[in-house]
Amino acid sequence: MEGSRAGTNFDTVLGKAVVERGLMTPDELEQCATDLKARAATTAAAPTTLAELLVEREFLTRRQVERLKGDAEADKSSQQIPGYRIIRKLGAGAMATVFLAKQMSLDRLVAIKVLPKKFSQNQNFIERFLREGRAAAKLSHNNIVAAYEIGQAGEHHFFVMEYVDGDTVYDRIVARKRLPEREALEIIRQVASALQHAHEMGFVHRDIKPKNIMMTTGNVAKLADLGLARAMSDKEAAEAESGRAYGTPYYISPEQIRGSVHIGPPADIYGLGATFYHMVTGRLPFEGTTPSQVMHKHLKEVLVPPDHINPQISAGTALIIETMLKKDARERYQNARDLVVDVELVLSGREPEHAKPVVDIASIASAVSSSAQEPVTIVKRDTGGPFASMPAIILIGALAVGNIVLLAIVLLRN
Repeated sequence: MEGSRAGTNFDTVLGKAVVERGLMTPDELEQCATDLKARAATTAAAPTTLAELLVEREFLTRRQVERLKGDAEADKSSQQIPGYRIIRKLGAGAMATVFLAKQMSLDRLVAIKVLPKKFSQNQNFIERFLREGRAAAKLSHNNIVAAYEIGQAGEHHFFVMEYVDGDTVYDRIVARKRLPEREALEIIRQVASALQHAHEMGFVHRDIKPKNIMMTTGNVAKLADLGLARAMSDKEAAEAESGRAYGTPYYISPEQIRGSVHIGPPADIYGLGATFYHMVTGRLPFEGTTPSQVMHKHLKEVLVPPDHINPQISAGTALIIETMLKKDARERYQNARDLVVDVELVLSGREPEHAKPVVDIASIASAVSSSAQEPVTIVKRDTGGPFASMPAIILIGALAVGNIVLLAIVLLRN
């Protein structure tokens, strides 16, 4: 198509892409190119580009053409990063496109995240992109995707990071619905260790979810995507974001939903708890038809205990998850170190140390009060025996209630 009136750079890229993706055969593409040349030579009427002709003949939809244009732009931008040879595209999201590349100087594979050109003039997007790179560069942990370089080539901002050859926890949930308890515990232990490091370095991740936990072929978990990470000491950023919810609705903590200024380690622990719940039950903690409905349930709805959905998981694992998902941040694990301890205890067949069942004294008191106010109908029966006397029955009942309340108090004190 080169040299024709309709032959454009995008037509060349598009022709190659549709054949590589199996959307049409090389012969069909050649016929379209021939027809396009003939049409261009005889008339000025549309279509005058390959894209328009392929839409007209229903090889592609307009949405597919737009997507391919975006891919072509990303491919073009990625080729402009000096010192790296692009191998292929790994994936794309709303904020960036990620490529597999070779770093020529060190002869190693890396992943390069490229900010789309349409965001290159938006300072908010640029700052978020740079913040991710800077946060990652300050963290050094085996369970966190390593940052290598951040920079700008022409109009394109890029972030070079460790390449993880494997899948994500989300991929595993989709493929298997539920993960075995021990496998899930091992993953949670690794991610909790990564969070412990990040928190000790002064950062909260704020977007813990299955898609952001990458797994190597050797089953090493790698926490990724620090796009929402924030320094806990950054009061200015906290005030600027006050009142707005930042995070993913299915895994977001109640305090993030409220837009609290004080977002700390318990917020990440909640997100990891929601991820843990999803891993072992195959279900999200809370579901809804809109993000608002889901977030409202995080705030108000009672959690269905995970072992009610999957009775095969141990009581210790269920207790850890329920502690991680307490709506009040003060009732969750206050640091990831305690969470790591409990996960390791359960992995060794013991009970968790820091997660303890909470006895609701208010509910017990209400039940006792309701029982006391209910009318009692006495039916006299001459049956004999130790329970024939109504006073004895009342005494035994009172002792039973007293023991329940006493047990509750002891548990709370412990």
